[in-house]
Amino acid sequence: MTAIPPPAEELRLIDVELRQLDARRAQLLARRALLTGPPRPAATPPAALPATPPAAPLAAPPATPAVPAAVPAAVPAAVPAAVPAAVPAAGKRHETTAPRVQNVLLVLGGTLLTIAAVVFTLVSWGQLGIVGRSLVLGAVTAAALGAPVLLLARGLRSTAEAVAGLGLALTVLDAYALHEVALPRADGPGYTATAAVVLAGAWWGYGRRLGSLRLPHPAAVAAAQLPLPLGAVAVGGDEYTITAALLSTAAAGTVLALRTPRRPVRITAAVGACGMGGLGVLVAGGLSFRAAGPGAAARAAALLLLAAAIALGVAWRTSGRALGAGAAVGGGLLLVAAPGGVLRASLPAVWTVPGYLVCGVALLAAVRRPVPGPVRRGFARASGAVQAGAVVWALPMVVAALLGPLGWTARVWSGAPRDLRAAVTVGAPWPPDKATAVVVLGIVAVVAAGVARAAADWRAPAAAGAVGLAWAGALVLPATLELPYAAGLSVQGLTVAAALAGAAYARPAAVSATALVVSLLTAAGLTLLSLASRDATLAVLASLTALFALAAVRPRSTAVGASASLAGATGLACAVGAAAGLPAPRIALLVLVVPAVAAVLAARVARAAVPVEGAAAAAGLVAVGLAVTDGPMLALVLGLCGVIAAGTALRADRRRAGYLAAVLFVLATWVRLASWSVDAPEAYTLPVTVPALVVGFVRRRRDPSASSWAVYGPGLSVTLVPSLLTAWGDADWPRPLLLGVAALALTLLGAHHRLQAPLILGGSVLVLDTLHELAPYLVQLAGLLPRWVPPALAGLLLLAIGATYEQRIRDARRMREALGRMR
Repeated sequence: MTAIPPPAEELRLIDVELRQLDARRAQLLARRALLTGPPRPAATPPAALPATPPAAPLAAPPATPAVPAAVPAAVPAAVPAAVPAAVPAAGKRHETTAPRVQNVLLVLGGTLLTIAAVVFTLVSWGQLGIVGRSLVLGAVTAAALGAPVLLLARGLRSTAEAVAGLGLALTVLDAYALHEVALPRADGPGYTATAAVVLAGAWWGYGRRLGSLRLPHPAAVAAAQLPLPLGAVAVGGDEYTITAALLSTAAAGTVLALRTPRRPVRITAAVGACGMGGLGVLVAGGLSFRAAGPGAAARAAALLLLAAAIALGVAWRTSGRALGAGAAVGGGLLLVAAPGGVLRASLPAVWTVPGYLVCGVALLAAVRRPVPGPVRRGFARASGAVQAGAVVWALPMVVAALLGPLGWTARVWSGAPRDLRAAVTVGAPWPPDKATAVVVLGIVAVVAAGVARAAADWRAPAAAGAVGLAWAGALVLPATLELPYAAGLSVQGLTVAAALAGAAYARPAAVSATALVVSLLTAAGLTLLSLASRDATLAVLASLTALFALAAVRPRSTAVGASASLAGATGLACAVGAAAGLPAPRIALLVLVVPAVAAVLAARVARAAVPVEGAAAAAGLVAVGLAVTDGPMLALVLGLCGVIAAGTALRADRRRAGYLAAVLFVLATWVRLASWSVDAPEAYTLPVTVPALVVGFVRRRRDPSASSWAVYGPGLSVTLVPSLLTAWGDADWPRPLLLGVAALALTLLGAHHRLQAPLILGGSVLVLDTLHELAPYLVQLAGLLPRWVPPALAGLLLLAIGATYEQRIRDARRMREALGRMR
C-alpha cells in the first residue's frame, strides 16, 4: 500500500487534470463547429492532433474508511485519435448557424424556382403545344411533389420542405393552366372556389402522407379560407350571404384553431379566422347601421349574433388567458350591436343612442349568470364601454348648459328671454339630435346607483358617478323641456339646494365631495343665467347667499359654504349698488361690508378661517378695483381695508396682518396726496412720520426683539416714498438734495444701529435719488462716447463678474446673513 499524498499535492494534481480536460474540450468544440459549418475546399490533408496523454492517476491511499476516488484520465477513450490540426481558434464567433444558412438558401432557391414556374406559365406557355404543355407542367409538378419522399428518406428534411413548397405552388399554376386551356369559359369565382376546395383537400392529404413536413397542412388551411366566400359570390349572393360565408369560414377556422395540437396549423387557422371574422363583422356592422327597416336590420342582427357566438366560444374555451378576456369584450359588444341595430331601424333617429344604451345595460344581466369569470368581466367591460360612449354622446349638452350662459356677461340686464333654452344658448342654435340626452344620463345614473348598492368594492366611485350623472341630467332637463325662464331658474336653484343637502349628509366622503363640487358649478351657471334680468339677478344672488350660509352650518361643508356665501354676498352688493344707480366707486363702499363681516366670522369659526379670509381678500380687491377711477374714494377704500386688517391683527394668531394694515394705510396716504395734487407732501407726511417714529422708538425700548420694519417702517415710508416721487418730477435741486441728505443719514443710522428698515429704505431712496440727479449727465455722456464703448464696457463688466463670480456669491451670501441678523 502506498502512502496518501498531502492535501496540497493532491489539489495540484486535480488542477492539472482539470486544465487538460478544458483544453481538450475547447479543441473538440472548435472542430465540431468546423464540421457543421459550410463546406470548404480541401487544401492539404489535415494533420492529426496529438492525443493528449493521460495524466498519471493519483496515488491510491491506503485502506482506510474514507478513500478518495481515483481521478479519471484526461482523454476519454471514445474520442477519435485523428483530429485535424487546422482547427479555428476557440474564441471565434459565427454570426449565424449552419442550419439557418441552409434554410435561407433553400427558401431562396424555392422562391426562384416558383418565380420561374410562374413566368413559364404566364409568358412562355403559348410556345408549346397542348401535349407539351401538359407534359412539362405535369412532369415538373409530379417531380416536385415526389422528391420530398426521397429526401425525407435520406434525412434531408429542410430540403424536402423547400421542394414541397415548390410543388404546392406548382399545383396552383396547374389549376390556373387548366382554366386557361380546358375551361376558359368557366366562371372565375366559381372555378376559384372549386379549385381551392380541391387544392385544400389535396394538400391536406399530401401532408398526412408526408407527416414530418410542416408546410402542406397550413397551406391547406389557408386555401380553405376561400371556397365559401367565393362560392357565395359565384352564386350571386347579396351582401348578407357573402357576410354569412365570411363568418362561417371564420367559425370553422376558430374551431380548428382551438382543437388542433399543431402549432403551425393553429396559427394559420387563427389568422384566417381573425381576418375573415373581422371583415365579416365590419360588413355586418355596416349593414346594421344602413338598414332602412326592421327586416334588413334583423338580418344584419343575425350576422352579428353569429359573430358574437364565435367570439364567445373563443372566450369560453380560453377563459384563463388574455385572449379570452378580449374575445369576451368583443362578443359583448356584438351582442349589444345586434338588437341595437333593430331598435335603431324601428324607432326615430333621436332614440338611436338610448336604444343601444338599453341593450348595453341589459348585457349586465348576464354578469349574474354562471359563466366563467373572464367572460363575466368581459361582459361588464363591454356594458361599461357602451354606457361610457353614451355619456360622451350626451356630454356636449352638459357643456352647453354650463358654459352657454357666459354670453350674458356681454348683455347684462338686457331682458329676460322667453324660456330657459333661449337663456342657455343666448341666440345660438340648439342641437336637434340631442333631445334624449337627459334620458341617457338618467339611465346611466340609475345603473351607477345600482352598482354602488351591489358591489362593495365599487361603492364609492359608483355612487359619486351616480351623483354627477344625476346632476348633469338635472342641468340639461330645463333647457330640453323649454321651461319658462323663471321656472327654469327655480329648478336650477332646487338643484343647488339638493346638492348642498347631499354634501352635508351623504356618505361616503366621495359622494359628499362630488355633491359639493356640483353645487358650486350649478350656482355659477345659475348666476350667469340670472344676468339676463335685474330682478332675477338680485333674487338669485340673495338666494344663493342664504343657501350657502345655511350649508356652512354643517361641519363638513363649513369652509366651502362660508366662502361661497361671501362670494354671493359680494355679487349681491355689486348688484344692489348697480340697481340703485350708484357709480362704481360708491358701490365699492357697499362691497367693503363683506370683508368686514368676514373678519368677524373668521374670528368665530376657526376651522374655516383661512377660506373665509381668502374670500374677504377677494372682496377687498373687488372694492379696490371698483374705486380705482376715483382717487379720493380709492384712498378711502384703502384706508377702510387697512382698518379691517388692523382689526384682524388684534387676534393672537393673526399678528402679521398688522403689516398689511400698515401698507394699506401708507397706500391710502399716498393716493390721497396724489389726488390732492400736493406739491409739498412733507407738510402732510412729517406730522404723521414723527409721531409714528416716536411710538416705534418707545416700542423698541420696551421690546428689543421687535422688528424695525414694524416699528419704523410705516413712519419712514409715509414720508420717503411721496418725497421721492415728488423729487423725480421736480426740476430744481433743493428737494433732491435735502432728500438725499435725509436718506444718507437714515442709511448711516441703520448701519450704525444694525436696523434693517432704516438701512434698506434709506439706501434705496438714496440710490434712486442719485440716479435721478445723474441721469441727464449720463445721457449726455452716452451721446459723446463712440458706439463701440458701451458694448465694450458691458463685456468688461461681464468678464469681471465672471472672473470673480464665486467671490461675489460669497459676498452676497454674507450680506444676506448680515441683513438677516438685523432687526
